[in-house]
Amino acid sequence: MDAKIENTNCKCYETLIIGGGQVGLSVGYGLAKRNRPFIILDAGNRIGDAWRNRWESLKLFTPAYLNGLDGMTFPGERHRFVTKDEMADYLEEYAAKLKLPVQTGIRVDRLYKNGNNFIVSAGDRKYEAKNVVVAMSNYQSPNVPAFASEIDPAITQIHSKNYRSPQQLKKGNVLIVGTGNSGADIALETAKTHRTWISGRDVGHVPFRLETFVARYALIRLVRFVGHNILTTHTSLGRRIRPKVLSSGGPLVRVKPKDLSNAGVETVPKVVSTQNGLPVLEDNRVLDVQNIIWCTGFNPGFSWIDLPVLGEREEPSHQRGVVAKTPGLYFVGLNFLHSMTSDTITGMKRDVRYIVKHIVRS
Repeated sequence: MDAKIENTNCKCYETLIIGGGQVGLSVGYGLAKRNRPFIILDAGNRIGDAWRNRWESLKLFTPAYLNGLDGMTFPGERHRFVTKDEMADYLEEYAAKLKLPVQTGIRVDRLYKNGNNFIVSAGDRKYEAKNVVVAMSNYQSPNVPAFASEIDPAITQIHSKNYRSPQQLKKGNVLIVGTGNSGADIALETAKTHRTWISGRDVGHVPFRLETFVARYALIRLVRFVGHNILTTHTSLGRRIRPKVLSSGGPLVRVKPKDLSNAGVETVPKVVSTQNGLPVLEDNRVLDVQNIIWCTGFNPGFSWIDLPVLGEREEPSHQRGVVAKTPGLYFVGLNFLHSMTSDTITGMKRDVRYIVKHIVRS
């Protein structure tokens, strides 16, 4: 399908999708089904690299039957928990099988308007489009505290985005800063080879084991139903908890606090400063560590969007992904874009269908 359209003023793309992960590919599939022209730009060298380039032991929280995109089921046993590499390979096969026009190795560095159309800049390349879909999560730019620069340079510091395995670490003690899902998963792994502390507040945890028969066949479906249908921007409860979810994240899903203590991981208070190049805790303890892994989340990373659509923290202003003040601009894949499940494949698919319908009708 030729993604370009003729216009009396220019030759441009009808719809340009920024991001070739599960969200961008799903938008592409929805447009292709309706015979609408489009192109997808992705910064990775291969489709699925956003998954490949995460820590080696990572597995998804949802079983395989919930990870398939519209148009192609996820292969293999339905109730197994798939690895990040399996997810990456599935996305690559999805794009190839459905013949989606993806250009890889294209990192967008600016989005702005020129008249009625959008201009997308990527180095020395420029693209023009009537519609632009930013198909990316708001987990783009690693967030670390300002005092991280005061840590002794002899201490290895890694953000969770760049962590792959304990082989990256020096011999000696490890401090995991951040008690969310990434921090807990990584702490269990590093504790096998290093003395490990994990720093932060109690974020709570899902009160059942994902791997049990009851969880796989019933409880996960129940949690999905609540997050998908009750905790949404259309309900008072959803609107009430949304700010907390956006600022603090959710509870531990796979790992439980007991798992950490059983593995020898010691939970300590929040890291608040440094002293002589070492991290200082809220209770004034100074930890002698040789490694720090910052599991402190991300900033949205949308500073390249040169349009009046971002709030104070670069959070896009939108209604279910539609930017009313800038017609033709859409966001999909954001945390709690419409529901608690919006940053999962289950919720993302519904959000994508909504955006695709909006594009087709516009």
